[in-house]
Amino acid sequence: MELVTPNIGLLFWMTLSFAILLFILGRYAWKPIMKMIKERERTIEDALLSAEKTKLEMANLHISNEKLLKEAKEEREMMLRDARKVKEGIINEAKQKAVNEANLIIESARQTIYNEKMAAITELKNQIASLSIEIAEKILTSELTDKDKQNQLINKFLDEVKLN
Repeated sequence: MELVTPNIGLLFWMTLSFAILLFILGRYAWKPIMKMIKERERTIEDALLSAEKTKLEMANLHISNEKLLKEAKEEREMMLRDARKVKEGIINEAKQKAVNEANLIIESARQTIYNEKMAAITELKNQIASLSIEIAEKILTSELTDKDKQNQLINKFLDEVKLN
């Protein structure tokens, strides 16, 4: 039973060694351990603050990126609208140019046709005049030679005129 109930000497030496151990730990070990624990707490707190700050910055960057993306889309749409307007303007200008050139070609063709028609009419008149002169020459030569022939020729011309 001696092992179960300690005697006073044992208790004294156990208390004394525990007190010395507490003194040594308090003097040399607890201060550095507490200092390291406080440093560790501070670094964890700094890391948490830094993470929170980074999280806020990321949110701001996300908002900024969305804003930039929206602006880029609006600018792209504006450029596409401008390009469509320019395209339509070029097409309309080309159509107008083609219509003007077609009108000029048609007018030129009309003028050419009119000029050729007038030249043909003039040539026809000249041929008719030439034929008329030849007929008149033949009539005059026939008239001058014989009086009976003149009368027959006149009657013949009168008959032809009545027929036509």
